[in-house]
Amino acid sequence: MRFYLLTVLLTGAATLAFTWAVWRIGMRFKLYPEIRERDVHTTPKPRVGGVAMFLGVLVAFALSSQIPYFSIFWADPAVIWSLLGASALIVVVGVADDLFDLDWMIKLGAQFLAAGIVVGFGGIQIFFIPFGQQFVVSSFASFAMSVVAIVIVMNAVNFIDGLDGLVAGVALISNAVFFVYSYLVARDTGASSYSSLASFIAVALIGVCIGFLPLNWNPSKLFMGDSGALLLGLLMASSAIVFTGNLPPALLGDNDVFGRSQLLGAFIPILLPVVVVLLPLLDFGMAIVRRMARGKSPFSPDRKHLHHRMLDMGHSDRDAVLIFYAWTAVVSVGVLLMYIGTTQAWPGDYWIGVVFVLIGVAACLVVTLQPSVRPPASPTGAATLSDPTPRNP
Repeated sequence: MRFYLLTVLLTGAATLAFTWAVWRIGMRFKLYPEIRERDVHTTPKPRVGGVAMFLGVLVAFALSSQIPYFSIFWADPAVIWSLLGASALIVVVGVADDLFDLDWMIKLGAQFLAAGIVVGFGGIQIFFIPFGQQFVVSSFASFAMSVVAIVIVMNAVNFIDGLDGLVAGVALISNAVFFVYSYLVARDTGASSYSSLASFIAVALIGVCIGFLPLNWNPSKLFMGDSGALLLGLLMASSAIVFTGNLPPALLGDNDVFGRSQLLGAFIPILLPVVVVLLPLLDFGMAIVRRMARGKSPFSPDRKHLHHRMLDMGHSDRDAVLIFYAWTAVVSVGVLLMYIGTTQAWPGDYWIGVVFVLIGVAACLVVTLQPSVRPPASPTGAATLSDPTPRNP
């Protein structure tokens, strides 16, 4: 555990320094685009924070290469280099998009290419579908499902990037829960080492988000932009696939190593990696349906994302962000408690997690539907906003 803690501290410190430097460079050379029609902020701010986040990731992996404890996932360097290469590609394309507003087809093509690098060269794939038992899929299906899954998560994370500190905070909570979960699974299944690539990626992203948040918190000085959001999505999806691909078969059977025969217990090991990105996936799905129903491209920008709706309801920027944090924590921690309740350490008490989710969801609904302020009315009767942050597609 101390090596993971060291990674968080050093990665966070390095990312904070990189973030400050990128912000100064961005302001010095005016590395920010013109304010778009759909934006509501009035002061241009650099959207190249993803560069600082990527540099933080590099520091984390460089550190791991020098620590014998992490040598287990450096045994196959192709996996690491494919992850870093794909990350570099997506950051470059993201920065280009933030500065020059690339066509959505170019961005989507780059995302598929980056995902293809991770899957094809790194071998990070969905090799089976755990459904009570393991159903092995063909090589082509494995490649296709893995690439599509990574691209979906990348876009889902990018779609919620619209408020100061929103994506960084949600990713921080999600990766913290995911790390605890992966650590507990290693303990409960008697793994020879708690060191794993999935856990390390989660820890590296925790450090990156901690280092980035101080300059991204409202009122922000720097936005992560598409480069940062897509980077987070790429690495989070990759770590989830790595983790589920290494789950012991006995943990996914009808009667697993903990004697779980109930359906809930059998699915929890593969449910939590999805739950930690549930809100981004929900917003992504709603956006795709909404835009295609209007005959538009699924990637055409609009101002109807979940965070936009919360602002229109009367929530302030910070309140909306904190509510998103609460939803993320309630759902992900609740499922984590369900998992703990199905292990030998806490047998049969998974209902504690269910109750936690029910109470938490009820509390989140109350604060979501009862904004602290009312949106001011414009001369035409429509709600207006004074939020200084950009609204990304």
